[in-house]
Amino acid sequence: MDLLVVDDEETLRSVVSQVLSADGFTVAEAASGEEALEAFRRVSHPLVITDIRMGGMSGIELLAEIKEHNPDTQVVIMTSHASLDSALTALRAGAYDYLVKPFESLDLISAVAGRAAEKARLVTQNRELLEQLTRANAELKEANLALKELAVHDGLTALYNHRYFEEAFALEVARSKRYGKQCSLIFMDVDNFKRYNDTNGHPQGDALLKTLAQLMTTHLRICDTAARYGGEEFVLLLPETPKEAALGVAEELRRRVAEHPFPGGETQPLGKVTISIGVAAYPRDGMDAPELLDFADQLLYKAKNSGKNMVVWN
Repeated sequence: MDLLVVDDEETLRSVVSQVLSADGFTVAEAASGEEALEAFRRVSHPLVITDIRMGGMSGIELLAEIKEHNPDTQVVIMTSHASLDSALTALRAGAYDYLVKPFESLDLISAVAGRAAEKARLVTQNRELLEQLTRANAELKEANLALKELAVHDGLTALYNHRYFEEAFALEVARSKRYGKQCSLIFMDVDNFKRYNDTNGHPQGDALLKTLAQLMTTHLRICDTAARYGGEEFVLLLPETPKEAALGVAEELRRRVAEHPFPGGETQPLGKVTISIGVAAYPRDGMDAPELLDFADQLLYKAKNSGKNMVVWN
């Protein structure tokens, strides 16, 4: 471990350095507090042993500067019997321990330095462990958020999935009922999608569904919910929207899809990719979510059986 010995008395500084070098420390020396602080700012030593009384900057002042620069550095103060009060002041200021001069035994220097070095190692290990735990917690939080997103979103289109839609729809109908509001549901299906898949291949079919999802969400409000209901079926939930306004949204979406240049669309029976749509509204077409969904589904199939590429609302 790197260690810095600070004392303006060269003989004592040399003795302490020799003892600690023999103990295996890599020892640097400084003849004043100012010199020590300059050296410490270049290399943040984990352990510093400093005299408390020196010309210029005192050991207490050096301790304060060191702790401000690196609170983890362990500082041992060397003091005389006559300055024990100052040593206690240093301990209260954050020093790890103190040595009383003249030393009763050189082994005391080794013992105190060894304990301080062990404390420095433990502090470093604890900080590294805390940083690892912080990183692990952040990664776990990120993973949980990702899992939460995966749990409510469709993997192909990135729209909300069937489960999320069912819950959102039930809540919205309940909210509309409580506050006397209207809400609308747009239920749509890609016309002749199986034929498109058979003709152009499933990868192209997946690409079509992704593009359709993008077309659906281009002009949605923040409060609207777009979801993949299953296969090539999609739903739009429009809170606080009367049926007449929902019909406008549905017709605009039908037109946008019909005009989009989907690759391979010319092979479809209508010469292009199209969608059929059923539109239902609360409370006009049902008093709860299942009833509204069933009504919209019936209207969707009416559109399919009436020639496709149309919006049906009654």
